[in-house]
Amino acid sequence: METNHSLLVVDDEPELVEILVEYFSGQGFAVTGAGDAAEARRRFESRRPDLALLDIRMPGEDGLSLARWIREHHPGVGVIMLTTAADVIDRIVGLELGADDYIPKPFELREVLARARSVLRRLREGAPAVVRPGRVRFGACELDLAARKLYDRTGIELPLTAMEFDLLKVFAESPNRVLNRDQLMEMAHHRGWDVFDRSIDLRVMRLRRKIEPDPEKPEVIKTVRGVGYMFVPDTPSHTP
Repeated sequence: METNHSLLVVDDEPELVEILVEYFSGQGFAVTGAGDAAEARRRFESRRPDLALLDIRMPGEDGLSLARWIREHHPGVGVIMLTTAADVIDRIVGLELGADDYIPKPFELREVLARARSVLRRLREGAPAVVRPGRVRFGACELDLAARKLYDRTGIELPLTAMEFDLLKVFAESPNRVLNRDQLMEMAHHRGWDVFDRSIDLRVMRLRRKIEPDPEKPEVIKTVRGVGYMFVPDTPSHTP
């Protein structure tokens, strides 16, 4: 039984929120409910959850918009979208926005629990591979977050522009998560980038030349065709 995870349920159906809150509370989760996106944002202010269950179809701000906000401001939070069986396009959009999973309505509570545990397990296993305090492993290289510097396997500093550092920092904070170009620009706080001029692609290509053993076959920053990029950390290893 889970005993240390917090969950936020966001749905405009009070009865469904009550059912999910009661069920997950019985499974050891710390659960709170919200009836709309505005209330959900207030919940985040008081306590950031480990996982959010979001209904897509809500009056006012919908679940897709809320999912985007969570990804931009709380990239470490897991997101599961609750959809109707016919919302195929919404499911695709939700996944492109960074949702970890989706569950069509109506659903079995045991399935929701299994999906939630699966997402939380993936998030836990995909925690940034910190080699030393404040450092994250990117292939054979290490990124020093405080000093904003990148080092190769021998400890030699590699040249890194401010925009390249910001991209690596975003990837370090969102391991094993597919990020599209819009998300990368927003999360790196470079809204002036033009998504259509492929500037993101060029910077990723330059970063791969520095961190990938074989830039032509990237294993650290992978391309997810038609969506974006994903940072795949190695198993954490500590240096003396």
